[in-house]
Amino acid sequence: MVAAGAALADEVGLANLTMGLLAERVGVRTPSLYKHVGGLEDLTRRIAILALNEAADAVGGAIQGYAGRDALAASARAFRTFVRQHPGRYAATIGAQPSGPDDPLATAGGRLLDSFKAVLRGYDIPEADTDHALRTLRSLVHGFATLQAGNGFQWPADIDESFEWLIGFGDRGLRGR
Repeated sequence: MVAAGAALADEVGLANLTMGLLAERVGVRTPSLYKHVGGLEDLTRRIAILALNEAADAVGGAIQGYAGRDALAASARAFRTFVRQHPGRYAATIGAQPSGPDDPLATAGGRLLDSFKAVLRGYDIPEADTDHALRTLRSLVHGFATLQAGNGFQWPADIDESFEWLIGFGDRGLRGR
Protein backbone atom coordinates (compact mmCIF):
# COMPACT_ATOMS: atom_id res chain seq x y z
CA MET A 1 0.00 0.00 0.00
CA VAL A 2 2.84 2.39 0.85
CA ALA A 3 4.59 1.76 -2.47
CA ALA A 4 1.35 2.44 -4.34
CA GLY A 5 0.85 5.63 -2.31
CA ALA A 6 4.41 6.73 -3.01
CA ALA A 7 4.01 6.12 -6.74
CA LEU A 8 0.75 8.04 -6.74
CA ALA A 9 2.32 10.92 -4.79
CA ASP A 10 5.06 11.08 -7.42
CA GLU A 11 2.45 11.20 -10.15
CA VAL A 12 -0.08 13.67 -8.73
CA GLY A 13 2.00 15.48 -6.11
CA LEU A 14 1.97 14.86 -2.38
CA ALA A 15 -0.46 17.73 -1.80
CA ASN A 16 -2.98 16.03 -4.11
CA LEU A 17 -2.67 12.57 -2.58
CA THR A 18 -5.88 11.43 -0.90
CA MET A 19 -7.03 8.15 0.57
CA GLY A 20 -9.88 8.10 -1.97
CA LEU A 21 -7.51 8.52 -4.88
CA LEU A 22 -5.25 5.77 -3.55
CA ALA A 23 -8.21 3.44 -3.05
CA GLU A 24 -9.29 4.06 -6.63
CA ARG A 25 -5.73 3.39 -7.85
CA VAL A 26 -5.42 0.05 -6.05
CA GLY A 27 -9.00 -1.00 -6.81
CA VAL A 28 -10.49 -1.09 -3.33
CA ARG A 29 -12.99 0.96 -1.38
CA THR A 30 -11.50 3.68 0.79
CA PRO A 31 -12.38 2.03 4.13
CA SER A 32 -10.33 -1.02 3.09
CA LEU A 33 -7.16 1.11 3.13
CA TYR A 34 -7.46 1.56 6.87
CA LYS A 35 -6.56 -2.10 7.33
CA HIS A 36 -3.10 -1.16 6.05
CA VAL A 37 -2.54 2.44 7.16
CA GLY A 38 -3.98 4.62 9.88
CA GLY A 39 -4.96 7.42 7.54
CA LEU A 40 -3.36 9.98 5.26
CA GLU A 41 -0.95 11.22 7.93
CA ASP A 42 0.27 7.67 8.60
CA LEU A 43 0.57 6.98 4.88
CA THR A 44 2.58 10.17 4.36
CA ARG A 45 4.89 9.24 7.22
CA ARG A 46 5.44 5.78 5.76
CA ILE A 47 6.12 7.32 2.35
CA ALA A 48 8.74 9.56 4.00
CA ILE A 49 10.45 6.51 5.52
CA LEU A 50 10.43 4.75 2.15
CA ALA A 51 11.78 7.85 0.41
CA LEU A 52 14.60 8.41 2.91
CA ASN A 53 15.68 4.78 2.62
CA GLU A 54 15.59 4.94 -1.18
CA ALA A 55 17.53 8.22 -1.21
CA ALA A 56 20.07 6.76 1.23
CA ASP A 57 20.53 3.75 -1.06
CA ALA A 58 20.95 5.99 -4.09
CA VAL A 59 23.42 8.40 -2.50
CA GLY A 60 25.29 5.73 -0.54
CA GLY A 61 25.72 3.59 -3.64
CA ALA A 62 26.81 6.55 -5.75
CA ILE A 63 29.66 7.62 -3.47
CA GLN A 64 31.27 4.19 -3.07
CA GLY A 65 34.94 4.44 -4.00
CA TYR A 66 34.94 8.22 -4.28
CA ALA A 67 36.29 11.01 -2.07
CA GLY A 68 36.44 14.78 -2.15
CA ARG A 69 34.96 16.52 -5.17
CA ASP A 70 34.19 13.21 -6.87
CA ALA A 71 32.14 12.03 -3.88
CA LEU A 72 30.43 15.41 -3.67
CA ALA A 73 29.52 15.27 -7.37
CA ALA A 74 28.31 11.66 -7.15
CA SER A 75 26.15 12.37 -4.10
CA ALA A 76 24.69 15.55 -5.56
CA ARG A 77 23.86 13.89 -8.87
CA ALA A 78 22.28 10.87 -7.18
CA PHE A 79 20.21 13.07 -4.86
CA ARG A 80 19.10 15.33 -7.71
CA THR A 81 18.07 12.32 -9.79
CA PHE A 82 16.12 10.87 -6.88
CA VAL A 83 14.23 14.10 -6.23
CA ARG A 84 13.45 14.57 -9.93
CA GLN A 85 12.22 11.00 -10.32
CA HIS A 86 10.29 10.94 -7.03
CA PRO A 87 9.08 14.47 -6.24
CA GLY A 88 5.99 13.35 -4.33
CA ARG A 89 7.70 10.91 -2.04
CA TYR A 90 10.60 13.31 -1.49
CA ALA A 91 8.10 16.01 -0.51
CA ALA A 92 6.88 13.67 2.25
CA THR A 93 10.32 13.86 3.89
CA ILE A 94 10.28 17.63 4.31
CA GLY A 95 9.47 18.46 7.90
CA ALA A 96 8.83 14.82 8.88
CA GLN A 97 9.71 14.48 12.56
CA PRO A 98 10.81 11.21 14.17
CA SER A 99 9.21 10.37 17.50
CA GLY A 100 12.50 9.15 18.94
CA PRO A 101 15.85 7.58 18.10
CA ASP A 102 14.33 4.14 17.40
CA ASP A 103 11.69 5.52 15.05
CA PRO A 104 12.11 4.09 11.51
CA LEU A 105 11.98 7.68 10.25
CA ALA A 106 15.06 8.54 12.36
CA THR A 107 16.85 5.41 11.18
CA ALA A 108 16.14 6.13 7.51
CA GLY A 109 17.09 9.79 7.86
CA GLY A 110 20.27 8.77 9.67
CA ARG A 111 21.25 6.50 6.79
CA LEU A 112 20.97 9.38 4.31
CA LEU A 113 22.81 11.72 6.66
CA ASP A 114 25.61 9.16 7.05
CA SER A 115 26.12 9.17 3.28
CA PHE A 116 26.52 12.94 3.24
CA LYS A 117 28.83 12.75 6.28
CA ALA A 118 30.97 10.33 4.28
CA VAL A 119 31.20 12.96 1.52
CA LEU A 120 32.41 15.52 4.05
CA ARG A 121 35.20 13.22 5.25
CA GLY A 122 36.94 14.06 1.98
CA TYR A 123 37.27 17.66 3.15
CA ASP A 124 39.11 19.21 6.08
CA ILE A 125 35.97 20.13 8.02
CA PRO A 126 36.42 20.50 11.79
CA GLU A 127 33.96 18.34 13.72
CA ALA A 128 32.45 21.48 15.27
CA ASP A 129 31.49 22.63 11.76
CA THR A 130 30.05 19.34 10.50
CA ASP A 131 26.42 20.31 11.13
CA HIS A 132 26.92 23.60 9.31
CA ALA A 133 28.56 21.85 6.36
CA LEU A 134 25.77 19.25 6.22
CA ARG A 135 23.09 21.95 6.22
CA THR A 136 24.92 23.84 3.51
CA LEU A 137 25.33 20.75 1.36
CA ARG A 138 21.68 19.79 1.81
CA SER A 139 20.54 23.32 1.04
CA LEU A 140 22.53 23.35 -2.20
CA VAL A 141 21.34 20.04 -3.59
CA HIS A 142 17.82 20.16 -2.12
CA GLY A 143 17.24 23.67 -3.38
CA PHE A 144 18.45 22.96 -6.89
CA ALA A 145 16.68 19.61 -7.18
CA THR A 146 13.32 20.82 -5.86
CA LEU A 147 13.41 23.94 -8.01
CA GLN A 148 14.15 21.81 -11.05
CA ALA A 149 11.48 19.22 -10.15
CA GLY A 150 8.98 22.08 -9.84
CA ASN A 151 9.98 23.56 -13.21
CA GLY A 152 11.54 26.52 -11.43
CA PHE A 153 14.29 27.16 -13.97
CA GLN A 154 12.59 28.70 -16.95
CA TRP A 155 15.39 30.57 -18.64
CA PRO A 156 17.53 29.29 -21.51
CA ALA A 157 20.81 28.44 -19.72
CA ASP A 158 21.53 24.71 -19.70
CA ILE A 159 20.33 23.21 -16.40
CA ASP A 160 22.96 20.47 -16.34
CA GLU A 161 25.72 23.05 -16.78
CA SER A 162 24.24 25.05 -13.92
CA PHE A 163 24.21 21.94 -11.74
CA GLU A 164 27.86 21.22 -12.51
CA TRP A 165 28.60 24.85 -11.62
CA LEU A 166 26.81 24.26 -8.30
CA ILE A 167 28.96 21.19 -7.61
CA GLY A 168 32.11 23.24 -8.27
CA PHE A 169 30.79 26.01 -6.06
CA GLY A 170 30.11 23.55 -3.23
CA ASP A 171 33.52 21.94 -3.62
CA ARG A 172 35.31 25.30 -3.47
CA GLY A 173 33.27 26.28 -0.44
CA LEU A 174 33.99 23.07 1.42
CA ARG A 175 37.69 23.25 0.61
CA GLY A 176 38.12 26.93 1.39
CA ARG A 177 35.68 27.71 4.15
